[in-house]
Amino acid sequence: MAENKGNQNKGNQIDIELSEEVADGIYSNLAIISHSNSEFVVDFIRLLPGVPKAKVKSRILLSPQHAKRLQMALTDNINKFEANFGEIKMQDSAPQFPPMNFGPAGEA
Repeated sequence: MAENKGNQNKGNQIDIELSEEVADGIYSNLAIISHSNSEFVVDFIRLLPGVPKAKVKSRILLSPQHAKRLQMALTDNINKFEANFGEIKMQDSAPQFPPMNFGPAGEA
């Protein structure tokens, strides 16, 4: 099992190791975001056509500051993507899902 190293080296560089298992990634086509007063919870889910039940494939917990940094990084990367490949087209209406009783929920 590979070890994730988050030790700071010279300057602001961080040595990060990516294990093979994590590098394979997990496909998700739905994210449900909930929050409390101290953290954000992002559940990544895979919905399959014709299957009435979906499973959470990964859950990420973030501090409010890290959630804000993630939002800024996603915005920056989406802007760069669209500059290179054109506007990302969205569906006219997004599906509605019930909240998970953790707090106000959003969809991504």
